[in-house]
Amino acid sequence: MTTTPLAARRAIALAVSLCAGALVTACGSSGNSAGPSTTPTVTASPSSAPASQTPTPVPPVSSAAPSGPQPCPTRDLAAKLGLSQGTAGSVYQVIDFTNISNVTCTLYGYPGVSLAGGTPVNIIGAPADENPATPRALVTLAPGAVANALLRIVDAGNFAASKCGPVQSAYLQIFPPNQTTPIFLAYSSQACSKAAIHLLTVDAVKPGSGG
Repeated sequence: MTTTPLAARRAIALAVSLCAGALVTACGSSGNSAGPSTTPTVTASPSSAPASQTPTPVPPVSSAAPSGPQPCPTRDLAAKLGLSQGTAGSVYQVIDFTNISNVTCTLYGYPGVSLAGGTPVNIIGAPADENPATPRALVTLAPGAVANALLRIVDAGNFAASKCGPVQSAYLQIFPPNQTTPIFLAYSSQACSKAAIHLLTVDAVKPGSGG
């Protein structure tokens, strides 16, 4: 079979056209293919991380009331002068404390005692020293019960007037142990107004009446 030049040219053109179409299809298919999907990983820096918060332990609060009798307040006590005895150069005066309340309470330690006088009433001289020979002991007072403390008062006449500054007292000012409200008892005695002279010494409270 004889092929004319015109037919040959047409065949070549058709082949070139078909090849070009194939190349376009292949390139388009390659350009649209999706690559592997990559998800970025975000790592928080140590400074951006929340700080560890450890709760501070809170101690338990106890609502329980203290057990046992409480210290006797001044308002629950009546004081009076008990037995008084004089010796060479001193007077020993008992002070009785009576629980006049309807509840049991306690006394512990030494009362605070001073001589007082004047108008208005003022403390005279130095307050009583505590006698270390009588150790503290807890005294429990039921309603109506009595405790006592022994007060020693040195005669102001034992000291030169220039050192003593003698004046007359009219009261004993008495603070029950561990209280801040005083009791006043009438008591007349010569006192030293000079604070350097210590006329008074008091014992710790003990159970019972001192006479």
